[in-house]
Amino acid sequence: MPRRLRTALLAAIAGAALVGGLLTTAGEPASAAPAGIEGDFNGDSVRDVVISAPYATVDGAKEAGAVVVLYGARHQSLSEDPSRRVVISQNSPGVPGAAEAGDLFGAATAAGDFNGDGYTDLAVGTPGEDVTGDDDAGLVQILWGSAHGLAAGAPDGLPAGTTLPEPASTSHDRFGAALAAGDFHGTGHTSLATGDSSATVRIFQGPISPASGAPAARQAVPTPVLAGGEHGVQALTAGDMTADGRAELIVHGLGATASGGKHPGAAYYLPGSPDGPDGSAVRTLPGGLVSAIGDVDGDSYGDLVVGAPLEPGAEGAAADATKGGRVSLVRGSASGPSGAVEHIDQESGDIPGGSETGDAFGWSVTLGDIDGDGLLDLAIGAPGEDIRDPLGTNIMDTGSVTVVYGSPDGLDTGHVQYFHQDTPQIPGADETGDRFGAEVFLADLNADNRADLTIGADGENDGNGAALSLLSDGNELHGIGSVYFSTTAAGVDTAGKPRFGRPMAG
Repeated sequence: MPRRLRTALLAAIAGAALVGGLLTTAGEPASAAPAGIEGDFNGDSVRDVVISAPYATVDGAKEAGAVVVLYGARHQSLSEDPSRRVVISQNSPGVPGAAEAGDLFGAATAAGDFNGDGYTDLAVGTPGEDVTGDDDAGLVQILWGSAHGLAAGAPDGLPAGTTLPEPASTSHDRFGAALAAGDFHGTGHTSLATGDSSATVRIFQGPISPASGAPAARQAVPTPVLAGGEHGVQALTAGDMTADGRAELIVHGLGATASGGKHPGAAYYLPGSPDGPDGSAVRTLPGGLVSAIGDVDGDSYGDLVVGAPLEPGAEGAAADATKGGRVSLVRGSASGPSGAVEHIDQESGDIPGGSETGDAFGWSVTLGDIDGDGLLDLAIGAPGEDIRDPLGTNIMDTGSVTVVYGSPDGLDTGHVQYFHQDTPQIPGADETGDRFGAEVFLADLNADNRADLTIGADGENDGNGAALSLLSDGNELHGIGSVYFSTTAAGVDTAGKPRFGRPMAG
């Protein structure tokens, strides 16, 4: 795979997340029917999380890619216990295809119950996959949830994974470079949105059959992003901003500016409709590379958070972006995004650190209810943050994560938490290039009705990568009981630079 493609994909891989039962490990069938909880791959009524290592070596194939499934458990933290995790690649039993150099399996992921059986499934993008006569054509597969978890199959003969038939294969490359799951049609079924090097988002309408090669109703939705080469659709986010039961679609990619330039952080809103995302009603949003949707103020409408880690002087960067990056909050309403936009950066309220060139504040964003007040809270990754150690040495690009709590007035920059790897009780240590905060993911992983925070540091140990899980104590996040996953602990091959830690889904 050309280096320029690898570089572009690493810059574009960015996840965003929205927002009891029996203790069950990956290898144990749950003793009750699945409750249909979001992100529950094995039906034990506890959410799970998938963390990618898209550049992992698999059986000697460099940058073939793998994903690590970490299974949650009631009133327990995530665990390094091999019985509660599984590593999946294209060489795993039942997964179609084979691990090949440069495939980047797991470069994009999206979780949803695509076949409607009550178990959450996982869509996996492999944008570097070569198809006969077409280099980097890309591939999208669904790994099916079951009582045994992902990629384990089920007694009724459900396959471990299914390859989706690629639409319009000759008109684009990097199929699966971006993925999002949502009920775009309002039918009660989860559909899958896929992005590639073109300007078109392709929707596989749910329910999707596990049968290999089974056709799914497909929709081609035009968007304003610029297409071709390494461009096209870079990231997708789904969520209901209008409270009408249909998910809207947020599309990120390269956009054209009014002056004829190019804006790499363009973002667009496509409303849901009975026919799926409506490309004819597209609206331009504050620029950014990633986004998340959820209700931060309790008015029942999903609010949109857009992360813009760009800085002035970068080609096509938003003219009003701060030098260290920012996030923008757009409130939801019955008619979609409201007109008012609120900006948060490291100069806002009580947020620590200060806005400095290269911080990349807003590189990753996620929403979840940490304190159980019914209002979603926001975690923001700044993997380029420099931290000064006790001796006064500036540790470059070690990274940080800021948590801003929701309130009836919106995001409260006077109620924040700030983490890096030299924060007391946080495992690890601040080191140059760790990129702590390259990914953030909020979800209740121990069934206590409070969101826990999983953080990716994809530069840890010279590009091996790592992940860290922080628990909620009911009121806020804390380091007590936190778990650190190195590549070795997660079961990922340490050859090369696997970049374990992003994206995440669940």
